[in-house]
Order: sequence, then structure tokens, then C-alpha cells
Amino acid sequence: MKYGSLMIEKKEYVYLKRMLNVSGYVGDFETQKSLQKLTEELKLAHILDEKDMPQDVVRFNSVVTIITESGLERKLQVVKPSEKNLLQNRISILTSMGAALFGQSTEDKIKWKFPKGIETISVLHVEQKEPSDMDILI
Repeated sequence: MKYGSLMIEKKEYVYLKRMLNVSGYVGDFETQKSLQKLTEELKLAHILDEKDMPQDVVRFNSVVTIITESGLERKLQVVKPSEKNLLQNRISILTSMGAALFGQSTEDKIKWKFPKGIETISVLHVEQKEPSDMDILI
């Protein structure tokens, strides 16, 4: 991991913790396990002010280019559950892939258990879209 642990902006951290508490880990068993793993990783995360956040860290609204160990390259946007749209490659933070990517950075390799099994994905590029406005959420 490039920065040693997950890097998360303070307001996004508060929002995500609330969302995880309220969600009760809904979804299938594998998604529940992914969200539990994310919850554990949040305990060790670096929580930073907006001005201190590196630009290559996956956050809400980030567009992430990943490659799987089988060579499949995809571009995904990690969003709040209400904004997910699989046709537009917008994945919810409350999915296995969203949980795996959040707080990671460019060049990170992530070994994660997905519904189809354990897979290693690499973060090739992170692009920040419009800043997430967490003020209205908390």
C-alpha cells in the first residue's frame, strides 16, 4: 500500500462510518464480508483534512482505472449508493469493488474477496471529479 494504510478525508470518513452503521451490511454474504473488512481497515486509516488529501487516492466520485490479474482493464467511478449506475460504470461504495477501492491510491495492489472469489486488482490511475460535498450529508 503506497501510503501504508487507507487515506480518507475527514468528512467522507464520518459519512462512510454512518453509512456502514446504518446499512447493517445489507446485501449478499460476500458483500457483507467486504463491508466488514472495510470497517476493520477504517480503524487503521489515516484521516486527513481536505487540503491534505493526496490527489491519487480513491474517494467519493473518483474515477479509477483498474486492471485485474487476468488482464481485464476497467474504468469505474466510486459513488454514494443513491448515485450508482452500472451502465455508466458508477459503483456504490457499498459493493465489494467499491469497498475494495475506497481509500486506496495509484499503484496499490489490492487482494480482495469478491463474490466470484479472491482476486488481486491494481489501481492504475485515479482521477478526481467534482469534490464530494459531505457537508450536506453529515
